[in-house]
Amino acid sequence: MIDRSGLAEFLRLRRESLQPEDVGLPHGPRRRTRGLRREEVAVLCHMSTDYYARLEQERGPQPSEQMVASIAQGLHLTLEERDHLFRLAGHRAPLRGAESHHVGPGMLRIFDRLVDTAAEIVTELGESLRQTPLDVALVGDLSQRVGPARSIGYRWFTEPAARDLHPPEDHDFYSRMYVSGLREIATLRGPGSRAQQLVDLLTDSNEEFRALWSEHQVGIRPRSVKRYQHPTVGLLELNCHTLLDPEQSHMLLVYTAAPGSDSYERLQLLSVVGAGS
Repeated sequence: MIDRSGLAEFLRLRRESLQPEDVGLPHGPRRRTRGLRREEVAVLCHMSTDYYARLEQERGPQPSEQMVASIAQGLHLTLEERDHLFRLAGHRAPLRGAESHHVGPGMLRIFDRLVDTAAEIVTELGESLRQTPLDVALVGDLSQRVGPARSIGYRWFTEPAARDLHPPEDHDFYSRMYVSGLREIATLRGPGSRAQQLVDLLTDSNEEFRALWSEHQVGIRPRSVKRYQHPTVGLLELNCHTLLDPEQSHMLLVYTAAPGSDSYERLQLLSVVGAGS
């Protein structure tokens, strides 16, 4: 059962405890409101200002689990705070760990400061949870993906366009890397896991995957330099730096190019033309 007064008070206190710079927003002049404004929170949570305001005013319908999850992420809540918010809204707290898509506030604070960098937050199955604008320009907008297609490894074997991002001579390595990684995760998470579900789907539908799966290769790790064949700016050779959240098994991937290199210049160009590329 929803606790309207508790929910309203918790939301208000969390909003007032945050500053714009805490969530990647400009501070701006003449701020009279302590913490964030309601309209700023609404934008972060992908909802209307009126809907959010009614929650703080103990009005409106009970928010859905999806809406509560969006609020928890927008307010940069910890896992404990997220679970508390779900209970106040009358829902059971969601699962934690690798199955969770809730990004921890510490990782979000770092991500929010990478506005001019190609970076993304992904799950252990390669599902993009957050992308910077430059990352969208580099690999495309992955936010609308649903179901198995959220996983980059699944797309690699089911969508030919996924391979267009990399030079043909790198394709065999990526195929083996994705199969190796999926085998390790499926073994770790066990039967019934989402990793095992992807294995079953690909085994049933893709001959290349079946052949590589039968080889039982493990331990194939991403190369320190990734090559991207971008349709607008050409070949990019990028270093990938990884920050791991061990509690959630989420990774923050940051892509950079060596200063003065052709790839550096092309990445700078992509940051300018990215919106139209």
